[in-house]
Amino acid sequence: MHHVPAFARLIAELEKLPGIGPKTAQRLAYHLLFRPQEEVRALAEAMVRARASVRYCSVCANLTDRDPCAICRDPARDPRVICVVEQPRDVAAMERAGEFRGRYHVLHGVISPMDGVGPDDLRVRELLERLRQDPPVEEVIIATNPTVEGEATALYLARLIKPLGPRVTRIARGVPEGGDLEYVDEVTLAKALQGRQEI
Repeated sequence: MHHVPAFARLIAELEKLPGIGPKTAQRLAYHLLFRPQEEVRALAEAMVRARASVRYCSVCANLTDRDPCAICRDPARDPRVICVVEQPRDVAAMERAGEFRGRYHVLHGVISPMDGVGPDDLRVRELLERLRQDPPVEEVIIATNPTVEGEATALYLARLIKPLGPRVTRIARGVPEGGDLEYVDEVTLAKALQGRQEI
């Protein structure tokens, strides 16, 4: 089938997706090729519609099809608490947990000099502008990933935010619920010891 140009192009386009290698792209292409025409058309239309209508929220920079997004518009969400995350998918993960009732701010990355990403490439300025508005923000929870870049970004943000008045906190890190100590790496175990609490 690779000598069929349309099929080869489909495989090539699917390979551009994150986490999709040549074999997976080929499997997906075969799958799509033998699905009913309406199903394939619905998938294509959903992709085109999403690309055309989804944009960044002007307040928190999360993905939305209506500005501001549903979370920023929700009067039940506490505007005095902002959780800072790296990517829109992190908002989705936090929402699945169902514990956070504040609002979010999406940075769209982390500081990474090796990749040429500095603070000006992130949505840091927009975050600082939000902290100067009413109602005053009382707490900023920094929920960047526990990587070298995530930690550097958290420290950088904390230095900028603290002089503005809000309390700055960092999400806890450590041993996952149901995890075995035997399989936990040294850095995670060290962080869990540092963050221990009285019971």
